[in-house]
Amino acid sequence: MLKMKRISESYDMRVFTDAGEYFGDIEESILASNKVFGWRVRATKNSFLSRVLGSAKGVIVPHQLVKSIGDIMIISKAAVPSYSGDDEPKDAD
Repeated sequence: MLKMKRISESYDMRVFTDAGEYFGDIEESILASNKVFGWRVRATKNSFLSRVLGSAKGVIVPHQLVKSIGDIMIISKAAVPSYSGDDEPKDAD
């Protein structure tokens, strides 16, 4: 049976990667044409995002990378920003 939830119930929900790392908290949903386009995830204290992003406040995770939403949200590891301190970001052609 399909269980429905209000989007507002997901605010402040904890987000984890499919590898089990705490990623951050949901701050907002992004809607486009009456569909969920993505989720704005806030970097909270002791989260993976706060370690990787430094002073940035969070990231936008596309809805296609969300694997499950229940008491917590589970996202694909592909949503995790890669960090390399030495080099500049590379363009994807």
